[in-house]
Amino acid sequence: MKHVVQKQLAQSIATMQAVLADESISDTIVTIAQLTAQALKSGNKLLVAGNGGSAADAQHLVAEFVVRLTENRAALRAIALTTDTSILTACANDFGFDQIFARQIEALGQPGDVFIGISTSGNSPNILHALHQARKQDLTTIGFSGSTGGKMRDLCDYNIIIPSTTTWNIQESHLALEHIFCMLTECYFFGKNVEK
Repeated sequence: MKHVVQKQLAQSIATMQAVLADESISDTIVTIAQLTAQALKSGNKLLVAGNGGSAADAQHLVAEFVVRLTENRAALRAIALTTDTSILTACANDFGFDQIFARQIEALGQPGDVFIGISTSGNSPNILHALHQARKQDLTTIGFSGSTGGKMRDLCDYNIIIPSTTTWNIQESHLALEHIFCMLTECYFFGKNVEK
């Protein structure tokens, strides 16, 4: 079974190398960090949502914004739309699971906010509905997906699309890029040297 471990690690590394080689991904991470920092400086907020492992990513990313990533600093305004079980279950029961994130954006989203939808397939119905709602309310929309970007590709102002069809490899790359996105946002927000 050792060869299985090595094969899977090699596949993870190959996916990350493909991400590294795609300069458009790096360029987009820099761009979304700049615009998120500017939104936060203007009093707006970051909203993030996903399902399953991507829900965990949403919560992980928001924790880095609110608490810290690289060093102690002031909290940054961010909300994971995956955590309030009363809202999630009430909305799923009354309006359908597809509406659980869109409903929260309707309640919390304001023009100038940033919404990140995370979906490895790019086709999660509740993320698609959330993106429609975000666009209706004039939020900047960012998609983290994989493969072709799915249906969410055309609903996002900015896309991070991992060149893979393997869910866990997409998620591994998402997490690495989410950490870098947070780090750069911190640098732009607090005026730190981005090169260090």
